[in-house]
Amino acid sequence: MSVTKIEILFWDTSALLPICCSQASFTVLSKRFAKQFSKKAIWWGTSIEIQSALSRLLQEGDLDDQQFVKAQRRWEILSKVLYVVEPKIRVREIAETLPQIYGLRVLDSFQLAAALVWCKEKLRNRPFVCYDDKLAKAAEKAGFTVFK
Repeated sequence: MSVTKIEILFWDTSALLPICCSQASFTVLSKRFAKQFSKKAIWWGTSIEIQSALSRLLQEGDLDDQQFVKAQRRWEILSKVLYVVEPKIRVREIAETLPQIYGLRVLDSFQLAAALVWCKEKLRNRPFVCYDDKLAKAAEKAGFTVFK
């Protein structure tokens, strides 16, 4: 499937964080995808993961107070236009199987399970934006087209 034909992408937290703050090395690619594809799907817990990551960057000195506030504002604006996969029973059921199948940890299992629910488990050429190598490999094995 050509990238230009894609209407909506599933985004992992690792790909959304660079849009919020310019500290990550993947900012240019994330911003290009963000502009090119206005429709984005995420897991329900992504908002919590973003807040956790931003707080960690602030505490570790990778963001100063002003950068932290700007990053939170960017996330607030971005989050208003996202399709959120809610914490449904099916997400949990799928997530429970993923650590054994792909060796994923809890949050990555929820991310991949949410992506599977988002596409109704019909993976043919479904896009998944992710900069986490282990999750990206699992998504590729599951059948997603991974952009990293």
